[in-house]
Amino acid sequence: MAAKIKKGDRVVVLTGKDKGKTGQVLKVFPKEQRVLVEGLNMVQRHTRPSQGDPQGGIKNKEAPLHVSNVAVADSKGKPTRVGFRVEDGKKVRFAKTTGEVIHG
Repeated sequence: MAAKIKKGDRVVVLTGKDKGKTGQVLKVFPKEQRVLVEGLNMVQRHTRPSQGDPQGGIKNKEAPLHVSNVAVADSKGKPTRVGFRVEDGKKVRFAKTTGEVIHG
């Protein structure tokens, strides 16, 4: 199945503690159906001191969100569903609300 959400897309969180916030997709995990969004769904991890990080301590990092809890943001910043159509012999994604092609 074609990917409706890709790396670099601007997405809106639909449910959960970060509902309504927007961010950019950093990474997509297709097998787990999850996406990592920049600055959203922050969790604290207790890290042991290591060679790479001699200080250790409590670190904040993003945790993956399920794809059903995010939607691609259209040009107005509103959540939209994604459709596919063929333009000039190429398959492109478009926003269902505005009909504009999603570049990314």
